[in-house]
Amino acid sequence: MLSDILIGIDGGGSKTTALIADRDGNILGRGMAGTSNYLVIGAEAAYAALDAAVAAAAGGRAVSPAALCLGMAGAARPADQAVLRAWADARYPGVPVVITHDARLALAAGTPEGWGVAVLCGTGSMVYGEDAHGQVARADGWGYLLGDDGSGYAIGRAALRAVARAADGRGPQTALTEAILDHWSLAQPQDLIGHVYKSTQCADIAALAALVQAVALQGDAVAEAILQDAGRELAIAVDAVVRRLALTGAIPCALTGSVILRGQSVRAAFVAATIERGLMLSPLTPVHEPAQGAIRLARGLL
Repeated sequence: MLSDILIGIDGGGSKTTALIADRDGNILGRGMAGTSNYLVIGAEAAYAALDAAVAAAAGGRAVSPAALCLGMAGAARPADQAVLRAWADARYPGVPVVITHDARLALAAGTPEGWGVAVLCGTGSMVYGEDAHGQVARADGWGYLLGDDGSGYAIGRAALRAVARAADGRGPQTALTEAILDHWSLAQPQDLIGHVYKSTQCADIAALAALVQAVALQGDAVAEAILQDAGRELAIAVDAVVRRLALTGAIPCALTGSVILRGQSVRAAFVAATIERGLMLSPLTPVHEPAQGAIRLARGLL
């Protein structure tokens, strides 16, 4: 049995990552499982994913943690946290537990003292901030219909609209047309109508962000403008959070999510836009494994 250890879990919309660490935060094991978003798959399936991730991290051995943290997509509300607390109480009765949303993990993992701002930009987007006194604020995260500006989905949607405008003569011609048609094995722009409305999901459209990045690097002005807009939108969200928390001086900033971590143009546009707004984001830290933040929050319970 692994005892006197910490468990940190990052439960996202597509996968669940569990880390096991000693009391000093040294990682002893990693485990992966499918999504544990109970709002999508139900509580029992979510519990099974959490069990599988922890078991994989522990190498199949039983665990007796000193503390644990669950940072879960969709766990911002007390009612949602209660569902997850039921899992923790059943598996590890009496063990101190932090249950929070995934944005807080990024902030904990990517800022020196746990305060500052975290920019999450993958399929969706949001900015979460916390000051040194524990006051919190967030911007965006409204979902693909109401917000998520600057996200992979927003970039993909903008690219599709640019192709449609180019086909009509309402907008400039762009290499995105050929790239997207080839990506989906379509013959002409008009074929996008049937494909997009019948066969695609949010993740499929968000996946076009990487293609837009590639086309922009080849010098396509339309693709580059889309990425510039995305970076500016993320900067606007950061500015809103900074103003609400009255943060000044050098503000630690954590970056996580595939679009902001892998998208060179988006990240560069974001940084430039924050400077234009008079923001000093430093240090600017990429967070490739938010579950590290869960371990840090679990250590805070000891």
